[in-house]
Amino acid sequence: PTSVAPGQGKILQIVQASDTTSRTTTSSSYATLSSVLTVNITPASTSNKILVVLSVGGMGADAAATNSKCTVYRGSTDISPGSGLGFGDNNVNASHFYSGAGGCVLDSPSSTSALTYQFYMKSSNGNTARMNNGSISTLTCYEIKG
Repeated sequence: PTSVAPGQGKILQIVQASDTTSRTTTSSSYATLSSVLTVNITPASTSNKILVVLSVGGMGADAAATNSKCTVYRGSTDISPGSGLGFGDNNVNASHFYSGAGGCVLDSPSSTSALTYQFYMKSSNGNTARMNNGSISTLTCYEIKG
């Protein structure tokens, strides 16, 4: 366990974007599927952190054995936890299977410049991967005092 000094850990600002439009991709590389799921935030101090929370609704694919994966970039840097596997990894064993995906990561950008966090998604094998199949997706950034 890590202790937090007095005054640290406070939420300084919250910025959220949401998207309800159904979107698809066949790209095997991460693609900007939703330019709507973009958050711009400017930290007040280089010691502050950004808690990035992604929730993707109706994520899945149209064909069996397709992995639909999503992640978040800060600028050109993939901030997903673990080896670029992304926040969501839906292994579709049957056609037209959709579920939610998401996760969070505590980012340490060490910056007081404006930062852009952007949602990306890909398909593992060229089959159609989908998001927002009758649902909503959100990208929320919380600035946390360091």
